[in-house]
Amino acid sequence: MGSPEEAREARVRLPQLKLDELLEELQARLDAARGTRDRVHSLLEAVLSVGRELELEQVLHSIVEAAAVLVDAEYGALGVIGPDGTGLSAFHTIGVTEEQIARIGPYPEGHGILGELIRHPEPLRLVKLSEHQASYGFPPNHPPMNTFLGVPIRVRDQIFGNLYLTEKRAGAHFDDEDESVLSTLAVAAGVAIDNARLYEESRLRERWLRANAEITHSLMSGDSRTKVLALIAERAGEITGSALAAVALPMEDTGSLAVEIAVGMDAEAHKGLVPPMDRSLMGLAFSGATPVTSPDVGHDGRITLEPPRFGGLGPAVAVPIGTGEAGVRGVVLLARETGRQPFTATETETLQAFAAQAAIAMELAERRLDAQEIAVLQDRDRIARDLHDLAIQRLFATGMTLQSTSRFIDHPEAAERVVRAVDDLDETIKIIRSTIFGLRSRGGTGGDGLRARVMRAVGEAAPVLGFAPSVRMEGLVETRVPRETADHLVAVLSEALTNIARHAHAGRADISLTADSHQVRLTVTDNGCGIPADGRRSGLRNIAERAEQLGGELELGSPDGGGSTVVWRVPVPTE
Repeated sequence: MGSPEEAREARVRLPQLKLDELLEELQARLDAARGTRDRVHSLLEAVLSVGRELELEQVLHSIVEAAAVLVDAEYGALGVIGPDGTGLSAFHTIGVTEEQIARIGPYPEGHGILGELIRHPEPLRLVKLSEHQASYGFPPNHPPMNTFLGVPIRVRDQIFGNLYLTEKRAGAHFDDEDESVLSTLAVAAGVAIDNARLYEESRLRERWLRANAEITHSLMSGDSRTKVLALIAERAGEITGSALAAVALPMEDTGSLAVEIAVGMDAEAHKGLVPPMDRSLMGLAFSGATPVTSPDVGHDGRITLEPPRFGGLGPAVAVPIGTGEAGVRGVVLLARETGRQPFTATETETLQAFAAQAAIAMELAERRLDAQEIAVLQDRDRIARDLHDLAIQRLFATGMTLQSTSRFIDHPEAAERVVRAVDDLDETIKIIRSTIFGLRSRGGTGGDGLRARVMRAVGEAAPVLGFAPSVRMEGLVETRVPRETADHLVAVLSEALTNIARHAHAGRADISLTADSHQVRLTVTDNGCGIPADGRRSGLRNIAERAEQLGGELELGSPDGGGSTVVWRVPVPTE
């Protein structure tokens, strides 16, 4: 046994040791509380930062940044789930440079571990990514990643996307507290995303309303139909972020469509085109009176790709202009570049509402023009009636008076002058009557339009050819081509198609009709055996004579790939 002094020293050291342990534990608890306080403070700051943004893209980027800071992760990403709910439509990252992204290649589509969260939207925490059964490795040049934490982001009752965090710094692992903090941020993120979406929808709705007001004002101001259609195409393309926008209208008495306006990528390939009703988005939308969408218009089995016109284009939608009792007045076609997002159901519905409003504006403008035309016709009828009932009767009475007066004139020269005056009055009466007839008959349609006649000629030739030729019509076809020239042109077209059917052995024919203020030009091209040098040329001679009769010319050629080209051009009278 020790001495009394040693026992007393032992009793002194024991309380001292317990006090040190208590102090250390107290310090640890204080540090933990301080750490928890700081983390809660950081979480609140992150929630405020995320909720402060209104632009959706900026909101998503802020969410990823805040998540990485909160859980001390080196890499972070937010994957937006696509409309089909099985893959990712967008991917926002931090921690990886643009150079690294370029070397890695395309963003992930939602397979492997990323797809695991899509299929099972619950928090997922892993110590080593490669050990999970859903993992199948990283693409070349991808930075190494081991620790992983992922949580879903819900917007109301739907899964919007997932937060992915990897590589906790200092070699640590993600813990329960990290998962709790990240899940809390995901709830705040869902609210921020919903707010950003509502803000985006309100701005989009405002842009559509402004576009409708602009179109209505243009129509009611008396702008030309071409200008209004161009405005519809331009505004629809701008608001939806489309690379191509086109508007097609039905041609009278044919049941076919003709593209009147096209703006954007490869617009020239669409202008004047007559798309087939059963092999084009426009035709399907027009005949069904309902929107038709395509995820990739360049590789859609429902659509004919002849002539080529969709290079570099992917998602597309065709929406009818007007429905119901008034019928479909036309079709709007929009197409985005390859790789862009398909048109969503919400976008299609909004575009359909825009097209319906445009149709109402067109209807009102037409009624206004009809009213103006009726007023003009009524005024012409009044003028004609006044000329007939007043001017002619007075002239006739004056002539009768002069005739009766001539019997009392003895001077031969004076009598001759009176007779000439009576004759002049008779001629004036004839002129006025001719003017009256013109006033009452002007404004008629003058028969079928040239577009309709061309389409009928093509339709009649299709069974003989064994295929339907492609048709493109541009310019002032209906307004600048006189009736006589139109008659010759239709006859030339029929002759050219007959020659192709009889002699060319072709599998394709392209027809182009253009007219401006100077000339009308008809081009018929086929991929057949060409025009033989020693063959019969009676049909071509007839075509040439028709051109010469109107002061024009006929040009024959052969395209690079073989076949023949017939170009028939004649001048049109100046206004």
